[in-house]
Amino acid sequence: METTGTARRRTAERTRDVLERLGTERDVWVATAHPDHGPHQVPLWFLWDGRAVWMCTGASSATVRNLRREPRVRLSLPDTFDVVLLQGEAECFPDREVPAEAAQAYAGKFGWDPSAEEGSFVYVRVVPRTVRAWRGEPELRGRVVMRDGVWLDRRPSTAGVPVT
Repeated sequence: METTGTARRRTAERTRDVLERLGTERDVWVATAHPDHGPHQVPLWFLWDGRAVWMCTGASSATVRNLRREPRVRLSLPDTFDVVLLQGEAECFPDREVPAEAAQAYAGKFGWDPSAEEGSFVYVRVVPRTVRAWRGEPELRGRVVMRDGVWLDRRPSTAGVPVT
């Protein structure tokens, strides 16, 4: 892995790159915590709808149990050099109560419909409040590209989807 010679991207370029990755990547690391049992981290498939990250996991999973007690969550894309960290609060939807458009988009992306399974599943929706993105040490300063749910260095958005 090369860590030198990385050109520092402007905030708008970082934001564009984050949005592209959110739209194309498959996996995200989900970090939750339980007040008695401590931290828990697991990779899940995810869907970006232009405003929120949607994931799905078993209704009895440690992730769901943790989120019901403590909805604050951190998500990270699986690359240790091109880092993207999202923070927000999770909202849980039993598979029979999830908005139809989210369930259809999720099934369309992965070819898997949790409602067709025998077990119970929960969709987890996270609207990011903070997003950090950096590639190597030169980008550590200025790594915040979203603060308080607002993309920095971007024009106003329409329907929650940032306008370039």
